Amino acid sequence: MTVDKEKSEKIKQFKDEVYSYYRQCGRTFPWRENTTPWGVLVSEFMLQQTQTERVIPYFERWMLRWPSPETLHNASLEEALSEWVGLGYNRRCRFLKDCARIITGDYAGHVPETPDILCSLPGVGAYTAGAIACFAYNYPSVFIETNIRSAVISFFYFSYNAPASESVISDREISSILESALDEKTRKDPRLWYWALMDYGANLKKLHVNLNRRSAHYSKQSKFEGSLRQIRGGIVRTLARDGASTIESLLRKTAAQKQELYRALDGLQKDAIVCEHQGVYRIKG
Repeated sequence: MTVDKEKSEKIKQFKDEVYSYYRQCGRTFPWRENTTPWGVLVSEFMLQQTQTERVIPYFERWMLRWPSPETLHNASLEEALSEWVGLGYNRRCRFLKDCARIITGDYAGHVPETPDILCSLPGVGAYTAGAIACFAYNYPSVFIETNIRSAVISFFYFSYNAPASESVISDREISSILESALDEKTRKDPRLWYWALMDYGANLKKLHVNLNRRSAHYSKQSKFEGSLRQIRGGIVRTLARDGASTIESLLRKTAAQKQELYRALDGLQKDAIVCEHQGVYRIKG
């Protein structure tokens, strides 16, 4: 059997196993039940570095309040952040608000359809652009996230007997497999294929040690408790809830040390989330 034939057979087995798992155990999420382009875009921003189950209530509240790019564009950043509080990484909310403005003004409220145009939007990288195009428009893009990595690494590279020093796998290798998997069948419904692939990978992560440690792009997330991220989140939560505040008020309400509080505020100002005037801080308008 030739190398190409062996690879083709392996990929076919992989797809059969992924689809079989999905038919029996596929997950249901509100952004899968209603695949409007705006809803898909919102979900992808919320799902970045956040567990899916945690996102569900935020997504449902958000879509009830701002069901279109125009409605979010017309809201204030303070209103948006008040709904976002608890999801973390508040810069995502700022980017989503900026996306709503650009989509409303430059695209007549229509979310762009292809990854290359989507990549021009604030906060949208290669993965997010590919995912939005696929899930919103059934576009056959190639993209990688943690569950997809787990699925490919487990099926094509994982072995219980492999030495701990075994070489890591690059995203280029994974992309090559994903491109080969987008054959005639999967191109007819790439949305379904990626849903199945992500669910298959998510389940594997429950069964094995962290498969993504084999990825060349693996990095361990830093501890949240006591981190600058936690202080930033506390500041945004306080300003969204209580309005403009002084340093003294923020020190009392966030229980942060002054030096760390200033560091966090400096970062939030650079990210255009917070502004300051005469020693008073508020969410930027």
